[in-house]
Amino acid sequence: MSDQRFYVTTPIYYVNDIPHIGHAYTTVTADALARWHRLLGEEVFFLTGTDEHGLKVQRAAEERGVTPQEHADATSARFRETWDLLDISYDDYIRTTEPRHAAAVQTLLTRCYENGHIYKDTYAGLYCVACEAYYTADELIDGTDCPIHLRPVEELEEENWFFRLSAFEQPLLDLYTARPEAIHPDGKRNEALGLIRQGLKDVSISRTSISWGIPVPWDPDHVFYVWYDALINYATAVGYGADPDRFAAWWPHVHHIIGKDILRFHCVYWPAMLLAAGEAAPHEIDVHGFLLVGGEKMSKTRLNQIFPADLVEDFGVDGFRFHFLRDATFGPDGDFSYEAMVARYNTDLANNLGNLLARVATVVAKKCDGIGPAPTPDSPLAAVAAEVVAETSAAWAAVAPSVALEATWRLLREANAHLEAHEPWKMDPGPAVEAVLGDALEVLRLVAVLASPAIPNTTAEVWRRIGLAGGPADRPLAEVAPWGGYPGGLPVEKGAPLFPRISLPEA
Repeated sequence: MSDQRFYVTTPIYYVNDIPHIGHAYTTVTADALARWHRLLGEEVFFLTGTDEHGLKVQRAAEERGVTPQEHADATSARFRETWDLLDISYDDYIRTTEPRHAAAVQTLLTRCYENGHIYKDTYAGLYCVACEAYYTADELIDGTDCPIHLRPVEELEEENWFFRLSAFEQPLLDLYTARPEAIHPDGKRNEALGLIRQGLKDVSISRTSISWGIPVPWDPDHVFYVWYDALINYATAVGYGADPDRFAAWWPHVHHIIGKDILRFHCVYWPAMLLAAGEAAPHEIDVHGFLLVGGEKMSKTRLNQIFPADLVEDFGVDGFRFHFLRDATFGPDGDFSYEAMVARYNTDLANNLGNLLARVATVVAKKCDGIGPAPTPDSPLAAVAAEVVAETSAAWAAVAPSVALEATWRLLREANAHLEAHEPWKMDPGPAVEAVLGDALEVLRLVAVLASPAIPNTTAEVWRRIGLAGGPADRPLAEVAPWGGYPGGLPVEKGAPLFPRISLPEA
């Protein structure tokens, strides 16, 4: 974009749950995108946080014998701890119980109200507390059970304020026709268009049956329903209603990273709310599938959640991050298995990256007195490197981390093949061995740069071991991507294996 800004968000996670690998997949993806765009030299703002209002939170707090705020505080802290564990580089962590957010919610929805898009009526419907959403009977399993949580819904009837969603059916169709790139990938955009073309009904946006929420400013007996509170967090964090200049600077560059279960709210309700308030719809919404365990979505009710700390203990932080970015293709559902995680770790990290660094450092110690030589300008790997930089860049731009990492690892495989073909460990010290080793060191330098969004700690260690100062993401990609950046004459350190191989436990 012209002013080189990138604003990326995760969903704000509901505090009636604790962080599992599904939450982590979304957050690590957003983090890697933020790091990539920083590497491009762009100004980046990365937002995550927690969603803390609603009936589900109020009931969970009552069951525990604590206040809703105490319950929210404890669970929100668990998310922060997990993101710190996974080296998530967020710029802001928003909580919907913060005063700044209440002010933004009341401002935006008051504008919708003043523009004639909110009215009062009585609503009776089938409500899933876990989803915090109403369903029609034909959307339920056997007419009784929520399709997401597989539990019976409740019948609720109360006087509510309604958002005139029906008025935005054609504006949304026009929006996505004019800007098809606003929802990615194509299949998810088609799903959103299908929802809109089925016809949009007005939706309830307030409750009187609970008190745990943000009051409706023109009717204090009501609180805003959790989704219409939660969605506005993305605007709150960049100054909506408080700092117009900041909002104007950042909002045109927002990218929401979400799971497909919340597509309706983000791709239909949220842009309609923004249009109703006189604001622009989100620039881009990137939607991924479910991360399945044994073919099922993770949930507390199915007792199939896997927690990040358990996997980090076995694979390390970067091993965890790499697996979910490399193995989970962005868009379709993916099925997690421990065995696949071990295989990817051993193949890509231990064998390709770790082994290349170890071999090069060992041979540099023996043949070059531990001093790394410079690469050759006309190396056959130079052309491969240029292709890899272009392919990796295109894939990150397309929000395809798995494709980006596959492209980057192509360069490692080519470098390992180059070593095998020349066998520098068998060569006598001199210009020939220095050429092979210099080329391999240059590949390690480039891979450290290109892979830094995915495995930041490991690539920093690679950078340090080959003698380079600073870190692989310290300078813009355009400056460090050309072949020949490794200067030579630097001490190369052998060190312990980056990724010790992992063996599966015997059955």
